This record gives sequence, C-alpha cells and structure tokens, in this order.
Amino acid sequence: MNPITEYYNSYDEDGRLMSRHGQVEYLTTMWYIEKYLFPGARILDIGAGTGRYSLALAKLGYVVDAVELVEHNIDIFKQNTPPGASVTVRRGDALELSGFSDETYDLTLILGPLYHMYTQTDKLRVIREALRVTKPGGVLFAAYCVSDASILQYGFIGGRIKELMRPNDFCGLAMPGFKAYSTPKSLFEIIRREDIDELMRGFDVERLHYVATDLYTNHMREMVDAMDDETFALYLDYHFFLCERPDMAGLTHHSLDIFRKPKQVL
Repeated sequence: MNPITEYYNSYDEDGRLMSRHGQVEYLTTMWYIEKYLFPGARILDIGAGTGRYSLALAKLGYVVDAVELVEHNIDIFKQNTPPGASVTVRRGDALELSGFSDETYDLTLILGPLYHMYTQTDKLRVIREALRVTKPGGVLFAAYCVSDASILQYGFIGGRIKELMRPNDFCGLAMPGFKAYSTPKSLFEIIRREDIDELMRGFDVERLHYVATDLYTNHMREMVDAMDDETFALYLDYHFFLCERPDMAGLTHHSLDIFRKPKQVL
C-alpha cells in the first residue's frame, strides 16, 4: 500500500481541523479564500481530503469540484456530503489532472498535495497543473508545511535535535543553516519561505499574500484548546493581526501562498 494512503487510512484528517487549535488554520484559510470569492465562482479543490473546505464552500452556494488520491478520504467526503450539495469528488492525483479542462476554475485550492512532494520536479508539476486548469486572472492557494516550527518543537522541545542531525534516509537536518530534508518514508516535506520563493520564481504569477496559517498555535495547542470563547476570539484577532507579518512567518507549522494567474493580454 502507498505510504500516504496507509497514513490517511488511519489518521483522522477530518477531525484535525475540528479541534480548537485546528480551527485556527481552517478559519484563516477560509478567511483568505472568501476574500476572492464572487457570485458564480467555480472552485477546484485539489487533494481535498475528507472535504472540509469543499463542503464548506458548497454550503455557501459555490460550485466545487474536488479531486482526492485516497479512497478512504473520498468515502468520508461522500458520507459528509448532504443531498443536493453543489460539489463533486473524484479520485485523482495532483500531479496529473487530465480529467480537468484548461482554464476552467476561478479559484484553485492546493491545500494538501505539496505536503507530500519531495522533489522540485514534482512540486513544479503540481503548480503547473493547477495553473493550467485555472482561468486567466484566477487565484490559487497553495499550502506548505514549514520546517523551523518543527525543528523547534520536535527537535529542541522534544529532545530529538541530535537525532535529527545524524545522517539518515528518513528526515533530518543538514548544515549549514539547519536545512531540513525529508524522503517519502517521512510522509511530510517541510520547507522554508525561501524554498517556496525559489519554487515560484519560474512562474509568471502575482503573489497576493503569504500567510502563516496557524502561526504560533501548534506551539501552545493545549492552551488554545482550553481557551473560553471570549479568549479564543481575542486570540483569533491577534492571530489575524500577525499572520502576514514577515518577522513572524517562520514560527508557523503551515503556510499559505496565495497568487494570481495573469490575465490574458489582448
């Protein structure tokens, strides 16, 4: 069995974004998506997981097409889909979207696939395919796992930093600069903002936002989960105030790169 499939067959991806600390990432992502919605917008959710975003957007009245690699996630997606919802889901791979026509979607979401791409070639291919199916002037949302938060939490706080510094074929850190590396065995690719900048350098796109979607939340998840409603509302206000500040971005576990495909020149 594919390691990614095996992982998601046993992981509660649907529940991850339902916890209070998980809601920060979800609410932040939705807030930015909603900035670019307009009546009649068509949305493609690539790597839709169990449909958390697709179903929320369909509930708002938008037409959503979703593609997901893992059958287990698709089963949950379908179970959670209410009758008559304006959403479709099919099995497919972010690397190859041949079932989707060119320049079809106003908003394209890539909120999971890049977590599991370990080569620059595959990352470029995912972005290229997403751009292909997006209309000129359309907006794309690409999510990443960020390395420095993991180094701090897993390496130093978790006491595994020396283990990560020893060469292995799983994941670890290389010098200079505590540069993270990972392989398919580790399941998740973790990178830095400069890696994303380098990835996007070859594309003719306009960056609209670079967002630290959970910022410091996962470093204090127990405290966030224990907050009362009033404190959590204040925390969200503070989070939104900080989440695009460049000096804070390296603390996040997840980031969101939001960019626009250029309009056609007549």
